Amino acid sequence: MSSSGAGLLASEFPPSVEEFFPPALFGLDGWLTKFTIFAWVAVGVLIVFFLAASRNPKIVPTRLQWMGESIYGFARDGIAVPNLGHEGVKFAPYFATLFSFILLTNLFSIVPFFQISPNAHIAFPILLAVISYVIFNYVGIRKHGLVKYVKTAVVPNAPWYILPLLIPIEFFSTFIVRPVTLSVRLFANMFAGHMILLVFTLGGFALLGANAWYIQSISVLSWLLAIVLTFLEALVILLQAYVFVVLTSSYIQGALAEEH
Repeated sequence: MSSSGAGLLASEFPPSVEEFFPPALFGLDGWLTKFTIFAWVAVGVLIVFFLAASRNPKIVPTRLQWMGESIYGFARDGIAVPNLGHEGVKFAPYFATLFSFILLTNLFSIVPFFQISPNAHIAFPILLAVISYVIFNYVGIRKHGLVKYVKTAVVPNAPWYILPLLIPIEFFSTFIVRPVTLSVRLFANMFAGHMILLVFTLGGFALLGANAWYIQSISVLSWLLAIVLTFLEALVILLQAYVFVVLTSSYIQGALAEEH
């Protein structure tokens, strides 16, 4: 955080939600912001990383090859196969890509010069959730057909007299709540984490500018808390990437299941 102290000093205290609505770059009509640049950077880094990791694979892997294989192996053996069985292997590349992209873009929130994640803007989690939403509905329809898939998804194995109550609940849960909760969970955690780090970091500068020395001394405590919370945020960053992918795999498993 210290490497970008000048940028922090230029921010307002207390921070506001305007942090999450940056101005357009180069005078364009609002679509090209720093969040867009961050997403492109993440995509570029991941493409270069996985191309380099998979180039000239060796029996005794290099460090880069080992890192790439570990990420893929984690997505396959830690998420896809446990949740979907052998059929989950074909989804492992998507899970590995999704996990890597969310993890990297989340990490931007604690990386100097970035210091905010694109996922702290609701548009990016919504897009990721829509992609997963389309995939799990597509594989379900392809396996069962549209009518059987919808019937399997919304008609639970329950006595007929409570079906009028359960069917709307199941429909709402499966086709509306899932993409909303998937996106909001990621967005809310990254939004809150960024705001908390800003409060303690900028709060330290605000306290340092006080007239009384005993108030100025509290600024050190504020910055120490910001450092501790940064480590906690790193744990949340990893956890949220994992949770997003696990929930996606769970939804795909539910779409492929014969009945609920």
